[in-house]
Amino acid sequence: MEYLSITKAEEFIANTLQANRVPLADAKIVAQLMVKSDLVGADGHGIFRLPAYIKRIRAGGINLNPNIHIEREQGATALINGDNALGHLVMNRAVELAIEKVKKHSVCWVGSHYGNHSGAASVYVRKLAEQGYIGIYMAVGNANHMAPWGGIDLLLSTNPIAIAVPAGEHPMVLLDIATTVAAYGKVKLAAQKGESIPDTWMIDKNGQPITDPKKSHEGSLLPIGGYKGYGLAVMIGLLAGALNNAAVGKGTIDFNAHHDLITNTGQTIIAVDPSAFGDREQFVQRVIALVNDLKASSKLPGVNQIRVPGDGAAKLMAERLNQGIPISPELRDSLNQCAEECGIARLD
Repeated sequence: MEYLSITKAEEFIANTLQANRVPLADAKIVAQLMVKSDLVGADGHGIFRLPAYIKRIRAGGINLNPNIHIEREQGATALINGDNALGHLVMNRAVELAIEKVKKHSVCWVGSHYGNHSGAASVYVRKLAEQGYIGIYMAVGNANHMAPWGGIDLLLSTNPIAIAVPAGEHPMVLLDIATTVAAYGKVKLAAQKGESIPDTWMIDKNGQPITDPKKSHEGSLLPIGGYKGYGLAVMIGLLAGALNNAAVGKGTIDFNAHHDLITNTGQTIIAVDPSAFGDREQFVQRVIALVNDLKASSKLPGVNQIRVPGDGAAKLMAERLNQGIPISPELRDSLNQCAEECGIARLD
């Protein structure tokens, strides 16, 4: 496994986007946010996605000169129209607006539609928690890969949710999960590497496990926690899709298969100021106390440590900031092919 420095990764992404008519300032923002997915181990959402983004741009599926604007606004709420921009730009604006509103109202709810895939959910709630706010993110995924519980029709996506809670100088507590056992990006990564997938990730239309990721189109991702994960996916679809007048259910466009179509991706970001409920520092101390109690609690035989949400991502971020992000031979080949097609320098 080779490693690519953060600086070089951001530079490569920005150069590739610029070579495809993305304005310099936008290319830099997208590059930085894409690499943030890789930094926390969400490898299926970072630089891995660059070739797919370029395909959409070249097919006319992305608006490169968008008017990202507030379409509706009422008190602590707002609906952003992303004008079919690169998803990272839409969510970056949504977070900026959420910070403005939470400072004024102590709590806010910002929805968006006409967005696109924007990487790992944790990237955006992390930006809020770094400023001392609680962040919650929900989105409708960009392709339906899950059937309703007991069914076979693919009517739901991985519909992720992320929640970040600040902990002062300590690592934030951060949960970032798909409502499926595995995000579809992990299936795509396995297919690229020629690896099999666990038999708990997908089933075919007869309910039998799928272990060959290249046959993923023949079946459905399984929800976390059985029917509970299915129910959670439905509710996120309603709050991030239906509420925002964005695509959901049968209206969802598979951005992997249709590079030229507008996906109308729906996303929601919620911000909460802990000081609205009491002293901020006392809240942080309560967060730290719970984290410490969890980590110090008794362990099952064979368990070395008890972790809390965000521990793994924090560890990976520290490592990757130092050594760079891992690039498999297959991913390097894919990126180099993309570079050649775009007329820029290869990674070699």
